[in-house]
Amino acid sequence: MEEVNKNSGQTLGVAALITAIITFVIAVIPCIGLVAIIPGIIAIVLASVGLSQANRADSPRGVAIAGLVIAIVASIMSLSQYMVIGKFADKFPDQIEEIVRDVQKNVVEEIEDASVSIKVENGDEVVEINVDQNKNDKVKTLEELEEGLNEPDDTLNTN
Repeated sequence: MEEVNKNSGQTLGVAALITAIITFVIAVIPCIGLVAIIPGIIAIVLASVGLSQANRADSPRGVAIAGLVIAIVASIMSLSQYMVIGKFADKFPDQIEEIVRDVQKNVVEEIEDASVSIKVENGDEVVEINVDQNKNDKVKTLEELEEGLNEPDDTLNTN
């Protein structure tokens, strides 16, 4: 029974540490780090409860303290992204829609010009698939098809 009391708070400390590490990883990703505030708050609560349990049972508190520190740092990083985006939105309110449209246009252009190459080897057998989505090739193929439709039809229609 005394063994359980000596490890009191350790489980919550480990859970807080894992959650805090995940929060930190999410927080360092630009734009996605905004979401890190949610697991950051969860990690802070877990670490705080784990610390209070460890203090009552006079058990080790190192893991809970590490989880608390990492969660606080990651939450501050996430909050800083909110502030940066808020300042950006205040400074350029009219240009945000234009920036979003430009980014969408660039993404669509990159996807249109994408090429994929897959090569599978199994012993002596090799299967290779190449897909080239070059926009210029598509336009050329379309023009060739349109020219074929504009040529007069040599068949006699007797309907």
